[in-house]
Amino acid sequence: MTEENDEAVYRVVRNDEEQYSIWRADRELPLGWHAEGTEGSRQDCLDHIGRVWTDMRPLSLRRRMEQVS
Repeated sequence: MTEENDEAVYRVVRNDEEQYSIWRADRELPLGWHAEGTEGSRQDCLDHIGRVWTDMRPLSLRRRMEQVS
């Protein structure tokens, strides 16, 4: 199956470090990942991540950097 004919429904997931990924909606989420609330085509989910994940640094790194400032 290619991306062009992928009719699966995906969901946007996020971990405790506020890192994003996509996961097939019909599969159980791996430990440490939580559904963010967005579901749709693979491309729709990737587009959403592109809009909301503007800082790629893990949460723990961002917090440490704030303490140093």
